[in-house]
Amino acid sequence: MKDDDELVAAVAGVLRAAGVSAQARLCCALSGGVDSVVLFEALRCLQPAFRFVLSAAHVHHGLSPHADAWADACARRCAEAGVALARLEVMVERNHPQGPEAAARRARHRALETLACDWLVFGHQQDDQAETLLFRLLRGTGVRGAAAMRAVVSGGDGRPGRLRPLLGVRRAQIETWARRQGLDWVEDESNAELNFTRNAIRHRLLPVAGELFPAAVPALARAAAHFAEADALLGELAAIDAAACGASPLDRAAMLALPPARQANLLRWLLQRQGVPAPAKVVVDEALRQLRACAPEHALRLPVGDWACCAYRNAVWLEPAAPPLPAAQRWQGEPTLIWGAAPVRFDPVVGEGLSRARLELARELRLGPRVDGMRLQLARGRPRRALRKLCQEAAIPVWLRDSLPVLWVDGEPAWVGGIGVNVDFACAVGEAGILPCWQPAAPAGSSGAD
Repeated sequence: MKDDDELVAAVAGVLRAAGVSAQARLCCALSGGVDSVVLFEALRCLQPAFRFVLSAAHVHHGLSPHADAWADACARRCAEAGVALARLEVMVERNHPQGPEAAARRARHRALETLACDWLVFGHQQDDQAETLLFRLLRGTGVRGAAAMRAVVSGGDGRPGRLRPLLGVRRAQIETWARRQGLDWVEDESNAELNFTRNAIRHRLLPVAGELFPAAVPALARAAAHFAEADALLGELAAIDAAACGASPLDRAAMLALPPARQANLLRWLLQRQGVPAPAKVVVDEALRQLRACAPEHALRLPVGDWACCAYRNAVWLEPAAPPLPAAQRWQGEPTLIWGAAPVRFDPVVGEGLSRARLELARELRLGPRVDGMRLQLARGRPRRALRKLCQEAAIPVWLRDSLPVLWVDGEPAWVGGIGVNVDFACAVGEAGILPCWQPAAPAGSSGAD
C-alpha cells in the first residue's frame, strides 16, 4: 500500500506548495477518465486535513457518442460523494487551424475559467508532461513552451489559479491506485486514434524512447522542470529590462539599445503578463524589425494575436488589438462619468474650464465619441482647426482618437479629452466653471503616447 500513500502524499505536497488553506475553493476538472477520477478521490481523502471546499466540473464537448454517458457517470460519482458538480456544455470549433485537439482544449479551458473558485485542479500526470514536452519541442517551441505544464500556476485578474497535483506521478501508478481503491472510470475511445498527434506521440514515439532510455518519461519531466527554471530567470531579466526602459510606457530608445534577444524577451514577457499565448518567433521578430525601422514621428501599431504592440515618438506600449469603444451617455451634472476604463471628472472651478452658465442653458449635454470632420477653436483669435491636426500636435496616435471622450453641448463639441475646451464654451475670468478631467487608463505594460 506504499504506492497508495505516495500518490496521496504527492497531491498533498502540491496543495501545500500552492498555499491551499481552509475554505479555499478547489474545483476538480472531472472528465470521468482514470486520471481525473483518481485526483477527485485523492482530494476527497485530503479534504478533512486541508479543510478546503471541494467542487467538480465536467465539460461536455459533444464530440463522442458516449459524451452523455460520461457526464452521467461524473454526476453519479459527485452525488454519491456529496460534491457539487457543474456541467459545462461547449461548442468546439471544427476547423480550428491547430486541429480538433487544440480547439477542444481551448473551449474546455475557457469554460472552466468562468467558474467561481480559487483553484482549478487538473489530473495531468508525468506521462502527459513528457508527451507535452515532446509535442512542443517537435514544433520548435521556445524555453517557456518547453517548460510544458506547471504543478502550480497562480491566478490573477479574477481568474482562478491552476493546480496539477499528479504531475510527478506516472500513469501506471495512477491506474494501480484506482484498481486498489475499486474505482471505475470511463475510457475515451479517441485516445487510441493515431491521427491525433498527441496520441501518436503516446503510442508510437514514447514507447520507442522508453526502449532506448528506460527512464525516458521521468527524464523528460525533469527537463521540463529545468526549462521552467530557465523561463523564470528570463522573466526576472525582462522585469529588470522593463524597469530600466521606464516600464510605463517603455522608452523606445532605451528598449532598442538592448541586445536583440533581450528586446524579444521583453516583448514576449509583456505579452505573457496579459495572458496572451506566446507569439511565434517570426511574429516577434517582425514586430521588432518594424519598430527599429519606423521613424519616431510615425505612429506604429502591430497586431500580435489579440493584442497590439504600439509605438509613437519615444514611447512603446501594448494594448488590446480591438478595444471596445465606449457608448455615448447623457450628462446630468454628475461629478463623474465612466468613459471606457477611465473616469471623466467634472470639477467645479472658477475662471477656467467650461462656462457653468452656458452649460445650464443647454438642452442636452452628452458625453460621446468624436465624429469625422470635427473642428475646434482652442483660443480667441485663432482659427478653428481639425481635430486630426490637434491630435497630431498632442501626440495622440490615430488608433486612439476614436476613444477620446467629447462633451457635446446641444450637438456642438465643447471639450475633448486630451485636447481641451472649445473657446465658444470657455469660462471667463472670475466666472464659475466646470473643468472636465480625464486620465486614460494606461495600456498593459505601459501607457499611451507621450
